[in-house]
Amino acid sequence: MKIATTIARYLLGLIFVVFGLNAFFNFIPMPPPSGQAAAFMGALFTSGYLYAIKVLEILGGVLLLASKRTTPLGLLILGPIVVNIILFSLFLAPSGLGMATVVGVLALFLLGAHRRAFAGVVQPPVA
Repeated sequence: MKIATTIARYLLGLIFVVFGLNAFFNFIPMPPPSGQAAAFMGALFTSGYLYAIKVLEILGGVLLLASKRTTPLGLLILGPIVVNIILFSLFLAPSGLGMATVVGVLALFLLGAHRRAFAGVVQPPVA
């Protein structure tokens, strides 16, 4: 389990660092989206919002790669991004659903492995 957690942490971290950096340096050519996905991505790009998300992707990925201790913070930053990747793939670009599923499974696996760090979120408040 410890080895699987480490592999998942490195794999998810690399995915987010590489694809986050790709937005700035374009070293992996990506096909342009079409239809509603193109309109959505165009709005994110022209507003500058996409770059803020990419910076958070890189930060979250680096935190996953840095150490086991910083993994919960990385997951906290990447959680909403993972949800949006899955929803974007479901509703706007079904061709990316495979990669979205891999990212979602890795994130859920790591969340389960580090559930003690998030235990306070699901416990009832002490009165």
